[in-house]
Parts: sequence; C-alpha cells; structure tokens
Amino acid sequence: MAALDAAASAGLFLFFALLAVAGADTDAGDVAALGNLYSSWNSPAQLTGWSASGGDPCGAAWTGVTCSGTAVTSIKLSGMELNGTLGYELSSLQALKTMDLSNNFLHDAIPYQLPPNLTYLNLAKNNLSGNLPYSISTLVSLEYLNLSHNSFFQEIGELFGSLNSLSELDISFNNLTGNLPMSMGSLSKVSSLYMQNNQLYGTVDVLSNLSLATLNIANNNFSGMIPQGLISIPNLIVGGNSFVNMPASPPPTRTPPPKNPRDQPNHPQGPISDPTGPETPIDQDDKKLQTGPLVGIAVGSIAVASCVLFTLVFCLHKTRKRNDDGSSEPKDIVGSLAVNIERASNRETTTSNNSHENAVVATSDLQPNGKMTPERVYGTNGSASAVKKAKAPVTVTSYTVAALQVATNSFCQDTLLGEGSLGRVYKADFPNRKVLAVKKIDSASLSLYEEENFLEVISNISRLRHPNIVPLTGYCTEHGQRLLVYEYIGNGTLHDILHFSDGMSKKLTWNTRVRIALGAARALEYLHEVCMPPVVHRSFKSSNILLDEEYSPHLSDCGLAALSPNPEREVSAEVVGSFGYSAPEFAMSGTYTTKSDVYSFGVVMLELLTGRKPLDRERSEQSLVRWATPQLHDIDLLAKMVDPAMDGLYPAKSLSRFADIIAICVQSEPEFRPPMSEVVQQLVRLMQRASIIRRQSDDLGYSYRVPEGGDVF
Repeated sequence: MAALDAAASAGLFLFFALLAVAGADTDAGDVAALGNLYSSWNSPAQLTGWSASGGDPCGAAWTGVTCSGTAVTSIKLSGMELNGTLGYELSSLQALKTMDLSNNFLHDAIPYQLPPNLTYLNLAKNNLSGNLPYSISTLVSLEYLNLSHNSFFQEIGELFGSLNSLSELDISFNNLTGNLPMSMGSLSKVSSLYMQNNQLYGTVDVLSNLSLATLNIANNNFSGMIPQGLISIPNLIVGGNSFVNMPASPPPTRTPPPKNPRDQPNHPQGPISDPTGPETPIDQDDKKLQTGPLVGIAVGSIAVASCVLFTLVFCLHKTRKRNDDGSSEPKDIVGSLAVNIERASNRETTTSNNSHENAVVATSDLQPNGKMTPERVYGTNGSASAVKKAKAPVTVTSYTVAALQVATNSFCQDTLLGEGSLGRVYKADFPNRKVLAVKKIDSASLSLYEEENFLEVISNISRLRHPNIVPLTGYCTEHGQRLLVYEYIGNGTLHDILHFSDGMSKKLTWNTRVRIALGAARALEYLHEVCMPPVVHRSFKSSNILLDEEYSPHLSDCGLAALSPNPEREVSAEVVGSFGYSAPEFAMSGTYTTKSDVYSFGVVMLELLTGRKPLDRERSEQSLVRWATPQLHDIDLLAKMVDPAMDGLYPAKSLSRFADIIAICVQSEPEFRPPMSEVVQQLVRLMQRASIIRRQSDDLGYSYRVPEGGDVF
C-alpha cells in the first residue's frame, strides 16, 4: 500500500512538473523577436540563456527578461555593453510593458515598428541616429520615454497627439532641429520635459499650457518671449538661448562636466545655471567703474564695423562691375562671410558636444523632377556645405584592381553570375577561401557627376544593414574602374528558380514562398520606413532577390538608383519593356515613389503564387497583373492559378489571405497601396495563425498532413 502511495505521489509530482514546463512555454512571436534581437546584437555571451534559434525565455530565465505566463512583459538590459541594432521584430512583443536598453552601444535608427503596449521605454546613452520614428505616436500607453544622449537629428515630428499618459519625456543631448511640434501641447500629463543641448529653434509657446514641474530647454536656439506660464515652473532651465525676457540666474556653481558623455546623469538634479546664461546683477559702484571702458569699446566696435561694411560694399560693387563687363562671375562676398560665421558657430557647438560631432546630416525632400543624384536619393540638398555635412567615411574594404582580377580570373565568362542595368556581376574566390560577388559597373552607365561622387554613394550604401539585404563589403576605384563588392549569396535568384531551373521550383513549398515574401517585405520596409530619408529601390524584381542555402531572401541592388544617370530611361526599358514590374504611374508619367516599389512587390508575390513570369509573351496573357487581378477574390479561380510545382500542397485559407495582400499592393492608384510596414504585419499575422493552429494540434494530439518542407500554413 505504501508503495502504491509512493508511486501515486511520484506520478502526481511528475504531472505537476510537466504542467509547469508546459505552462512556461513562451509565445512563439516573443521567442522569435528576442532571437532576432540576440542576432542583431551579435550573440553577446553576457546574455545568459539567450539564443537566436528558439528556446523558452520565460521558462529558462533569460538574462533581463521577465514574463507573465507565457508572454514577455519586461526587458531590462541597461549597461550590458550590447553592440548592434534593435532588429526588426520588436512589434511582435505584444505584451511588453518595460524596455530598458540604456547605456549600451546600440546604433543605427529606431525601428519603424515598436512594441505596441509599452509603458516604459529607455534607450538613453547609446549611439542611435536617424529621426524619431512615427510609430512612437502609436504608443498610447507610454508613461516614460528617454531617448537622451544619442545622435538623433532632423525635426521632432508630430508624435505626441495621442500620448495622453506620458509623464516624463527626455530627448536631450541630441542634434534635433526645427520648431517644437504642435502636438507637444497635447501632453496633458507630462510633468518633466528635458530638451537641452539640441539645435531646436523658434518659440516655446506650445508649452505654455502644460503642467510642468521641470523644464530644461538650455543650449538651443529658441527665441521670442518665455510665456508667463513657464516662468513659474519650479525647475526651469533656459540658459543658452535668445529669449528677450531671460530670467536672471544665480552664480555658476556646477562642477566641470565629465569628459565622457556616458558619465553624465540622465537628468539634472534641480535648476543648474548655465555659463552662457545672463550674469547676476552688478554692484552699482562696480558698474560706474566699468562704464568708461564699456563706452570706449562700444565706440571702437562701431567704427570698426563701419569700416568693414564700407569695404564689403565697395568690393561687392567692384565685383558686380566686373561682371557687367563680362570678365567674371558675381561672387557673394557678404554671403560667404555669413557662411563662415555660421561654420564657426557650428564648430563651437560641435566642440561643446563631442559625442554628436558626426551626427549632423543635412536633408531635404526628394524633388519630383530632374536628374537622380545621391542628394535626391539620400536627402541632401545641392549646396556644397550640405554635401560636406552629409559625407561620412567609407567603412567598407578598398580593393585593388589586381586583387579583384585574380579573384575573378580576370573577369572571365566562367565566373559570370549575371548582368544588370549598371554592369555585370562576377563570382570572386579569394586566397583565404572567402567567396564574394563583384559588380563591375560599365563606365558608360555613369555620368560625370556620379563618377565624381562614387565614394559618397558607396558610403551611403554601406550603411544599409538588414538581414534581408545583401551587404556591401568593399569597392574599387583604381585606374578609373568602378567596382562594388558584395557578400556572395550562393543559391541563385528567385527569378531563376521559379522560371528557369528544372525541378528547383518544387523545393519552393508554400511555407518557403511565404517566408520569401515576408523577408523581401521586411527589406523594403527597412528601406522605406527605417532609413531616413527613405531609400526607393526602383528596381524591385525577382531577379534582384537572392536566395541562400536555406531559401532565405536577400534583396540586392539597394541604393544603386543613385548611380544611374538616367534611371527613368534605364528602368523604363528594362521593367516596362521586358519584365512587367513597373507601376502604372511610372509607365505613364515617369513618377516613381515608395508606393511604386509596393506595386513591384505585389508582382513578385504573384510570381510566388503562380510560378509565371510578370510579362510572358509565350502565353496569351502577356501581363500577369492584368490576367490575375480579376481572379484573386474567387477561391475556385484562385486555386487554378496556383503554381503546379506545389502539387496542390497549400492551405486554402492561407492562399486566400496571400491573394488579398497581392490585391492591395497592385492597386492602380498609388494612394490606395499600403505602406510596407502594413504588408509585413499582414504576412506576420498569416504565419502566426498557422503557428497557433500547429501548436493546438500538437497539444490535442491531432494528426495532420505536413507537406514537404514542414508546410503547415
């Protein structure tokens, strides 16, 4: 009897142990998001338990991760020396409330999509750059936001209209510019606001009705009047601006700032007077003693200024006279002087804030007409000073022509991988067994301008970093050559596997095709919505989607539109005439935007669905979009469109949802097409539904047919 009791107790213990393990299984979306973060941080060893290939964060107690049930609710990894980016799957963390990644070495931009239910977000003291993403405006539960001590630039943007719960906002020590957004006046619950040490300008009237206990706007370029409502704020710090009613400050008492900006506190403790602020009242006797020298200095200054002004006017008159005689071009001496003064001011600002000296990038809107230049693609304006500010060092490897000739066997036919609008691509085998791909750009494809600015374009392209984008690893400019060196992706292009390889398309199961679509969508989402200014691909097609050994997609030719002297002619001849990826607005007017890329993406999805070419002259239906669009919402006709290579192994519901995404992407009017972030979310939801169905089937012990490749969508 005792043995039976012992056995029953052991069985009961085992039952509860198994129940605890089962209850600890973490949501698949959370596991994937944390795995993506871990990969984006280069798999740091200090994060115990973390893995890039699955696992159980909630059951295995991953470092810094807190859960509620099966959902991740908190990630706290401050000061962990993390180095990398924020990945691209944060939006999958649906239950995450707290994320503290401050005091690390994270870089690049904040992802366009963030965990939607955050209440606490701290990314302070990193190396993040770019602009503040619009997705911040969707975090309606956010109570605390700290983005200080980074390198964010551009205007802040209208982000705060729905953030009714935000109580503390810190965007200090960045390079933000422009006027304060009107939506900042909607922060009804904010009590602490830190914006010091930026390049903000204009008035601060929008803050006048906020119930603030602390406001620090020191060391900006604000002007006008300080509203009466702000003067009564208990902790008000405004030094280093140009307000006409600047309040007096007590004598400076603070200690010298630490050399390392990471050693600075996130927030000042109480009001701190700024050395550049107004001085305290001077004793009357001292003032009398100082009056004589001050008057002398003032008179001398006026005399010197008069002489300088007379000289400038005289020189300007002489210059204009020479121009009237046709001997020289007019030179704006006064303008040049103003530029020099501005540069000197910028140098002083930069010296006072060394951590941001390389972060200022001049940007402007893409112009609809005119020649495509690096400024058009990457957002710099046409002035020489702006181009200088936008230039960044080229961080990829510089190769010699001799080294690339040896690696490609003198660019022989046997190493040829393919050919595009800018030139041919060759496989390069290096002595260290490293295999790369070399794009040899035809000199005829470059105008004089693109040739002179080749390194600037290379610098911009080298900063495009995403798991689904082929990374640029090097370049060559010797002896007039223009060559680009990329990582080698060895399983061919999606176009070749779908249309030209015998039997290979059968390996593209439904599961694989959906994953290819999602990966390509994420690449475009990164270009359109993470990169600032947005990068338009302009040549999105299946032949530019390279597949690795696991059939994961890698988008090529990103950013190369800047090198085409006449991309309208190039893309028109290649896309409209041969491949059928071009959006209607481009075919009619030459207009090309991010929404044109969305259309091209829809065409690639149609290729994945049907296995047919976008423009096939061997069939009666020459245009795939024109032939397929009327059938996308009829389940019977849709089933007949499916690529025969899949042998009917696909789920009907998943197929229907896939077709719905295609239909909205290939809308004739650009404004009706969704942004790529929305396309990504729909594809993610399609995969998540399938994952839930599979887990439920496993738990209940159901058997189900799994096609080749684990296809269960």
